Amino acid sequence: MKVIEWHEDHVVAIDQRKLPHEENYLELYNYREVAHAIKDMAIRGAPAIGIATAYGIALGGLQIDKADKEDFLRELDLVITVFTSTRPTAQNLFRVVEDMRQAAISADKVEDIKKSLVNKAKRVHQEEQESEIRISQLGTTLIPQNMRVLTHCNTGSLATAAFGTALGIIKQAYREGKLKEVIITETRPLFQGSRLTAWELKREDIPFTLITDMAAGFWINQGKVDAVIVGADRIALNGDTANKIGTYTLAVLAKEKGIPFYIAAPSSTIDQKCRSGKDIPIEFRDPGEVTHIYNLAIAPEGTLAANPAFDITPHQYITAIINENGIFKGPFYETGFES
Repeated sequence: MKVIEWHEDHVVAIDQRKLPHEENYLELYNYREVAHAIKDMAIRGAPAIGIATAYGIALGGLQIDKADKEDFLRELDLVITVFTSTRPTAQNLFRVVEDMRQAAISADKVEDIKKSLVNKAKRVHQEEQESEIRISQLGTTLIPQNMRVLTHCNTGSLATAAFGTALGIIKQAYREGKLKEVIITETRPLFQGSRLTAWELKREDIPFTLITDMAAGFWINQGKVDAVIVGADRIALNGDTANKIGTYTLAVLAKEKGIPFYIAAPSSTIDQKCRSGKDIPIEFRDPGEVTHIYNLAIAPEGTLAANPAFDITPHQYITAIINENGIFKGPFYETGFES
């Protein structure tokens, strides 16, 4: 499944808003269209956001009509600013922004800068793919035979533009014959679990059980879950993580019942400037996502609603963090997430 592709003068991406009913692909011919697709959740998932940002900046660079390097870089900064205002919690976006900026600065001539931006974006994509394959290989070593795994939100190919992180581990474990059952939460308010994770698992003929978010406690308390594996949008140096709203609740439940709680995310998700979860910005999205489903009101008109997209899971609730460099257990300051 090709989630994001570079086509020399435009970007093609699957429109995740249309799934599971329609497999529609967007053709994005300028950087503002790419940024809008990220902000509007047509492209989502921290690694996929990073890849799309890289291609979006490269596309913006190709369309800058300036012969002088300094003039070009000033225009490029305006392009970059559009992307940094889209999804404030996703660390991969900000890591990519700095990588793309350095790629531009390192070249001398404008034409060389444009080539450098495109090449760097392609490398970002390739490196993410390699990271996620490695994460899946490492993560499956934590899965014993006949395990029942619960996951939240969507962390598969759609969210990463490759194999997947948490869902990549689940897919690999299933292929190795280890999984007894996969349980997925619906993931309100935009249903990334029921719309996207279910769609991916059905495509790969992996059996699963879909539950409501609030049923997770029942399932865990009934002893029907052996481990929880989720992704992350930003990881602080102490191991605190930001992930889809509801993740913290699952972590506390897992800790209470003595089952492992794993985070799977590439090292590009680690914020080297962020010491703890207190420093992670949390995106608040349109309250209409809570009061409406597919434009159908499910609350009385004028209802006050709040819509935090992420919550923070403190490191003491996390059994291990898996990235391409290894499997890390706390205290995370001491490991530095390096193998």
